Amino acid sequence: MALVRTTASTAIAATDKSITVASATGFAAGYFVRMDEEIAKVAASYTSGTIIPLIRGIDGTRVVAHAITCSVVCGTGADWSNPEAQTVDSFLIAGRARSVTSYTADGAITHPVAGSDAVAILNGTTQWDMTLAVPGKDLDGSVLIIVGNGKAAHTVTVTGGIGAASTGYTVLTFDTGGQCAVQLIAANEVWVPLPSPLSGTLTAVDVAVS
Repeated sequence: MALVRTTASTAIAATDKSITVASATGFAAGYFVRMDEEIAKVAASYTSGTIIPLIRGIDGTRVVAHAITCSVVCGTGADWSNPEAQTVDSFLIAGRARSVTSYTADGAITHPVAGSDAVAILNGTTQWDMTLAVPGKDLDGSVLIIVGNGKAAHTVTVTGGIGAASTGYTVLTFDTGGQCAVQLIAANEVWVPLPSPLSGTLTAVDVAVS
């Protein structure tokens, strides 16, 4: 099967042994569930219904409270791009994992591993034409930084468009005047610009670059 995504119908306390979801389609005993950065497992006692008994804090993740309507993603171990620990808090000083990958040819940018972030370096002053696929349901909260280490008019074609805005927001083109970078964060199977530009007039908190 594939990962399924629903939302929590009620707030989830750190002490709760079960959660209530908007839809239980795709849930089964033994499946893994991700709520924010916590991983849980559907208890063996579960048979059906939107009240899901869970074993909380799987794979070293912290058991914490989650807000109503938080994203709840469920699937078998094989459905996850990283079926083991998604976010491990055992050694907090280590921080969140981040991979770095260099690209020296046209092609697809690799997604971060679920529960981690990634940096994609577009090498040199030759223009590279890259593609970026839709993020999976298990990538919510993962940050992808795309950066050029030379001045080049790189392009990145984003499937589904930035922020799912429209077909007019599908291609990122780097300026040739300097080395450029863009940050994207995955949310609900969409790459969202980070930060999203603010609308309106800024007077006291603007920053000039010269």
